[in-house]
Amino acid sequence: MKRLIIIMVALMVYSATFAQTFTLKNRELGGQLTNKQFFNGMGFKGENLSPQLYWENEPSGTKSFAVTIYDMDAPTGSGFWHWVVFNIPSAVHELKQGAGDPQKNLVPMGTIQSNSDYGTPGYCGAAPNDGPAHRFLITVYAVGKNLDLDKNATPASVGFNLYFATLAKASMVVYGQKK
Repeated sequence: MKRLIIIMVALMVYSATFAQTFTLKNRELGGQLTNKQFFNGMGFKGENLSPQLYWENEPSGTKSFAVTIYDMDAPTGSGFWHWVVFNIPSAVHELKQGAGDPQKNLVPMGTIQSNSDYGTPGYCGAAPNDGPAHRFLITVYAVGKNLDLDKNATPASVGFNLYFATLAKASMVVYGQKK
């Protein structure tokens, strides 16, 4: 009996040690925004392309995903939302570079790109002010349902709904600085 208990405990420890966690990844950023992700305007000559993102090991019960990009250091007192996209089907595990342009139709059917803090749906490139690098928090949410919102939803409204429907989330921080 003792031997069986020891084996069971060892298997649980082994499983916990090697269990995969919900993870967000990217093939292009390397910790820094590139010119592709910067805004084209306001003194910036970026390409205004949302980054390529992919994720893995979502929890069971995931019905959809959401992705946000948030500038934690924007001089607004409340940060700045650059991209809010939700109701990504649970079978999808990647958004291609440039998917944040609603005109390109690169997001899966049913996916909603709501308003950024620029007031328009889709991705709006980084435009940090002079000074230290800004921190851009990119988060993918594993969601237990589709959100009952449309493209006119504000980032705060989407965030409020995500708060109550998120099963897990994974994030990365990348930096961007005005050159």
